[in-house]
Amino acid sequence: MKEKLNGRRVVAYAFHPHVLYVLCSLLTAAHGLSDEQREFQKVAFDFAANEMAPHMAEWDEKEMFPIETMRKAAQLGFGGIYVQPDVGGSGLSRLDTSVIFEALSTGCVSTTAYISIHNMCAWMIDTFGNTEQREKFCPDLCSMEKFASYCLTEPGSGSDAASLLTTAQLKGDHYILNGSKAFISGGGDTDVYVVMCRTGGKGPKGISCLVVEKETPGLSFGKKEKKVGWNSQPTRAVIFEDCAVPVTNRLGEEGQGFGIAMKGLNGGRINIASCSLGAAHACVQLARDHLLVRKQFGETLSNNQFLQFKLAEMATKLVASRLLVREAATALQESRSDAVSLCSMAKLFVTDECFNICNQALQMHGGYGYLKDYAVQQFVRDIRVHQILEGTNEVMRMIISRNLLTES
Repeated sequence: MKEKLNGRRVVAYAFHPHVLYVLCSLLTAAHGLSDEQREFQKVAFDFAANEMAPHMAEWDEKEMFPIETMRKAAQLGFGGIYVQPDVGGSGLSRLDTSVIFEALSTGCVSTTAYISIHNMCAWMIDTFGNTEQREKFCPDLCSMEKFASYCLTEPGSGSDAASLLTTAQLKGDHYILNGSKAFISGGGDTDVYVVMCRTGGKGPKGISCLVVEKETPGLSFGKKEKKVGWNSQPTRAVIFEDCAVPVTNRLGEEGQGFGIAMKGLNGGRINIASCSLGAAHACVQLARDHLLVRKQFGETLSNNQFLQFKLAEMATKLVASRLLVREAATALQESRSDAVSLCSMAKLFVTDECFNICNQALQMHGGYGYLKDYAVQQFVRDIRVHQILEGTNEVMRMIISRNLLTES
């Protein structure tokens, strides 16, 4: 399907749900899953193919935040996947969540990645909030009547998150926030901001977590960033200038914020790795289809042994990546001692390998792969940032090696 967009020809990238589900079986995406997991995996694949993929190029080109599509996803239970059912969540496991995000990302990585961040924020409120906080925020987040953003990174503190400078000074029954957050997904367009701020001294023990609502006086936003990918979600600075937030919006006790942030990120790393799996899954499909129809030197590229071997390597790396993500998801769900290391390993290995798969798929398309008429280039652009956010892959190496060197 093609349409005119700002005078340029743009292809609406559509994948038939049956084709993707068949490929899912070929690449063992459904292997080892229960009947229930296979069913909601199929629901997610169908939603990706029917509601996301046909609009993926337009969302990217026009930088549209597809609120109504995400609310449709929430009607399927995807707004609070691992939030408890008593406040509107689906109550599913981390493995279930990974399966869903992988499937959704075959339709649009950028949109699914935002949904994963939203889910992480909802889970943090559900897990660390009290009864009143859970009942106030979670139902609207799970239905996606309201959207959430995660606010940790600052202009001067990225990988060194514990050095953050945004302050929250207690005055009566309010905290007065001052400072700014950088690279916030959804910033300015979302309703709830889960903010890490300094209520005490230096280091991680001085950090607390506040939930800031959009209409709070003193809350403002920077300009919308122009990005290489992830264009279906806005990214802005979030700015606090004498922003008064009720003490009742604090998650946990003072000084617990850094721990809350890191526990959120453990799941976030699995989520973003799962989004990378979906991109790679779609790109293997696109590469295979291209090899079967593109002719050079009198025969289709599928007869070229070098390209056959490359496709085999791509499929093998995809399956290996999926197995690692699912092991990490299971470890986190079970609160195993190796969960943090496995989450870091999954994020490191899978985002690297899946980017390589997508990039190789683009190469297989030749010059066509560099045209915006072809979906493969958007997967490459959208997936590149996964090696940076939720903790850079260099930081993942630090976490893994530190845990190995401190094992008794």
